[in-house]
Amino acid sequence: MARRAAIIGTGSALPARRVDNQELAKTVDTSDEWIVERTGIRARYIADDSETTATLGAAASREALAAAGIEPGAVGLIVMATSTPDQTFPSSATKVQALLGIGDCIAFDVQAVCSGFLYAITVADSMIRSGSADVALVIGSETFSRILDWEDRGTCVLFGDGAGAVVLRAEDGERGVLATRLHADGRLNQLLYVDGGPSTTGTVGKLRMKGSEVFRHAVVNLASVLGEVLADAGLGPDDVDWVVPHQANRRIIDATSRKLGLPAEKVVVTVDEHANTSAASVPLALDVAVRDGRVKPGDLVVLEAMGGGFTWGAAVVRF
Repeated sequence: MARRAAIIGTGSALPARRVDNQELAKTVDTSDEWIVERTGIRARYIADDSETTATLGAAASREALAAAGIEPGAVGLIVMATSTPDQTFPSSATKVQALLGIGDCIAFDVQAVCSGFLYAITVADSMIRSGSADVALVIGSETFSRILDWEDRGTCVLFGDGAGAVVLRAEDGERGVLATRLHADGRLNQLLYVDGGPSTTGTVGKLRMKGSEVFRHAVVNLASVLGEVLADAGLGPDDVDWVVPHQANRRIIDATSRKLGLPAEKVVVTVDEHANTSAASVPLALDVAVRDGRVKPGDLVVLEAMGGGFTWGAAVVRF
């Protein structure tokens, strides 16, 4: 049997403060009806000053490690996907490492915006297959509320904060990551970006997006990469038990499912409650589906996401 990276535990963490659409409408020129009709979002969680990308990532990691029955000291690799790190450097992965009390290990961040978790799990899978590590923590964690323009109702209503994590372990067997596919097209930068950075403005900047263009590319790219990764694994849509998509917009999720001919009852949806948590979106939704019993041992699960850059990717995993 080939050495594979098996998901043996999942976890998630959300800030304490939940903000529903009605509360948001008190300070933003919007309404619950407007947001739900266009996005399917009903609420999101917003971090306070004591909650950061690293603390949320550490909390999600603790849950994942507990679910896996793994002590922190057994972790040899931490790959953390985020576009909202605690600091420009060092990586937030090393801050999580310290918060978990883990000694010497490999730890670094991956930045691919909403596709970050797919990039991170691909990197961790490759390193486990090569023998660089036996146990890995793969985390998606974001505090996107820090980079939102709260006067731009077209973007600020879409995002929230949160974290999700999985524990990967090297195993020789049927379960694990079967295939991954990643893409990027930097020519589309101006459709979804942040207008700041250390080497340009010296500021963090705010998120900017051309929503209708992003929507169009998302449906095409996500349907395409799902087909590609299933073909790589020698499988088809009928073999899939669950799809865990990036939770950006309910209309994108539905349109992508229809394009692939996937029934709605096979698609995990949490965007209504969590909004778009960028790199945290996929592992957060996965943890919800694992803990409520939908995703079971033996199930074939497809993970997919698209984010600024543009970047997009998918993974096929046997649980």
